[in-house]
Amino acid sequence: MSYTYDDQNIFAKILRGEIPSTKVYESAHSLAFEDISQQAPVHTLVIPKGAYVCYDHFALEASDAEIVDFTRAIGEVCKIKGVQPSDGDGFRMISNAGQNGVQEVPHLHVHILGGRPLGRMLAKA
Repeated sequence: MSYTYDDQNIFAKILRGEIPSTKVYESAHSLAFEDISQQAPVHTLVIPKGAYVCYDHFALEASDAEIVDFTRAIGEVCKIKGVQPSDGDGFRMISNAGQNGVQEVPHLHVHILGGRPLGRMLAKA
């Protein structure tokens, strides 16, 4: 499968410094910042700095260094925000992909949500 990355998406503009963000964490290959439409007391986005549309694109084409860095960035954000189950009350991590996944921005991003009970993500069938 071939992925087409739109370098005019809002996250690409944030990475280029064209749009401001409230940075939570930054590493060599990842950036984390506060979501502008907070859905919970903790709502932080973690994105790779590379041009990846969604998680499967990233998993198939990113370098090992990018994958390790992104994974560690998620852990660092959970620690910074105090939502790790070992110290806090836990979190939900969401990454939407494509039309059926209701992905709004075509740049891989993970939502870290916490700070309150979040309920079930999907109703039981």
